[in-house]
Amino acid sequence: MSPRTILVVAAVVSTGLAAGLLFGWLVSVIPGTARTDDRTYIHTMQNINVAIVNPAFLVPFFLTPVGLIVAAVLEYRIGHTRRAIALGSAAGLYLLGVLGVTAVGNIPLNNALENFDLNRSSADAIKAQRQAYEEAWNRWHTVRTTAAVGAFIVATTSYLETP
Repeated sequence: MSPRTILVVAAVVSTGLAAGLLFGWLVSVIPGTARTDDRTYIHTMQNINVAIVNPAFLVPFFLTPVGLIVAAVLEYRIGHTRRAIALGSAAGLYLLGVLGVTAVGNIPLNNALENFDLNRSSADAIKAQRQAYEEAWNRWHTVRTTAAVGAFIVATTSYLETP
């Protein structure tokens, strides 16, 4: 297998892994946490938001669009214009729909939740914090999940057609 092929496969697989993580969260963690009481919800999300900031998540999550862009350039250089356009489009969709949405939607909500002192808050304050966080965070998450799955579909289908 050529280095170009290895890079393209790695970029597509990385996109799939990101889409899978976000989809898995959408269909399991969100419904599961919805069933918890307010204090448990806030405590759980605060802990998850700390735990997820690690190299095993961050490196592929943030390098996926770089891999897609490099793959697109390499495909373009050898004359595979359709593949290059598809991979470049997948990168754009991922950059805007996943990283962009995460930056403007999910991260600010996570930061606000991190600063919330669960142990010094009343039940009413905890309920209000959950209401301010949960619905908005889930909405942003649904958008980025849709974008990640779309980017994976576009990247994958680039190989179903001739170059």
